[in-house]
Amino acid sequence: MWGSCSTVGAGPAGATAARVAAEEGCETLLLERAAIPRYKTCGGGLIGASLAALPPGLPLKVYDTARQFTFSLNGRRERTLVSGSPTIAMVYRSELDAALTEAAAAAGAEVRDSTALTALEQQGDTVTVKTNRGDTLRARAVVGADGSAGRVARYVGVRCAQVDLALEVEVPVDERTAGRWRGRVLMEWGPLPGSFGWVFPKGDVCTAGVVAARGNPAALRAYKEDFLTRHGLLGPRPLHDTGHLTRCRRPDSPLARGRVLVAGDAAALVDHWSREGISYALRSGDLAGRAAARLVASADETEATATADRYGRQVDDVLGVEMRVSGTLMNLFARNPGLVHTALTRLPPAWRRLDAYIAGRTTVAGIMTTPMARSATALAARLPRARESVREPSAGLG
Repeated sequence: MWGSCSTVGAGPAGATAARVAAEEGCETLLLERAAIPRYKTCGGGLIGASLAALPPGLPLKVYDTARQFTFSLNGRRERTLVSGSPTIAMVYRSELDAALTEAAAAAGAEVRDSTALTALEQQGDTVTVKTNRGDTLRARAVVGADGSAGRVARYVGVRCAQVDLALEVEVPVDERTAGRWRGRVLMEWGPLPGSFGWVFPKGDVCTAGVVAARGNPAALRAYKEDFLTRHGLLGPRPLHDTGHLTRCRRPDSPLARGRVLVAGDAAALVDHWSREGISYALRSGDLAGRAAARLVASADETEATATADRYGRQVDDVLGVEMRVSGTLMNLFARNPGLVHTALTRLPPAWRRLDAYIAGRTTVAGIMTTPMARSATALAARLPRARESVREPSAGLG
């Protein structure tokens, strides 16, 4: 079967790429290995950059909007700050992905769920995709958005600078507990290298979890149990209790191989510090969909190569810059989380900058280029590393 463009994975990156390619006039096929809607491990907090990247009028239920942010340092020095422009919207990834997939279908993309990619190869101007259903599909462009451990990421040769393990639960809560968390997000800087815990409220459910560098899962599980116990979320039987790896790309990691592009998690486009990836997925998916349309229309392989190169530069010029700066912030945080906590909770300009980032009015680069941030980075570089805050290299990167 012949198709102009195939997109692999119906998450925010893949569904967006499929929608954009279809809107650009491409015959587009969107493949998803699971049945839609499907559960996806994710905090489900949409920051301003994510909300701005959603297609206009997307029908999506928002279960809460964070107006207060509680920060603590491993359960101590807790302080709650009020957002000047409440933005971060709490959603379920299953519903977000389903809505984005429906938008792709409405734009003209053909959606095939319960269909997994099993093989991928290129010859000339054709990319051949084989699936678990026995199909052999041929396209002039493929966008891989099948996750950080997916086949397309391996095919392109994505390389990572940071690999973390996140453990998460979705816990039903009673009315009193729901009221205590309503409109309030918790971010706790944890005891492990580069770690933190979070609680996101969603009405009668709280999504909570912890994340740290991969390599010490027993310690992370212990932190998770302690974290949930301290916040009264360990007792209820969780609706979901899962874990997943988050990967952040190396600056020189490829974003294309021939007519195959990667976007979102498949490209390891994730914020080093917050591990936020939805905004990166939506924005890279948009760029990938446009690039795929240009690949389909390319007159020859010279033009196709130039198109793929242009896509890589576009991603790097916007999202790559953000990731490099977030890497600097991560190094500062890992070296001395107490300094970051004090700056955010005791220096109003620091909180205003973070609040502006959450609302989408500035970027991580905008935060880290302020004189205060530069001074904090320079100061942290001169301080001895706190023993509990040394970030060990992640094993087996990529």
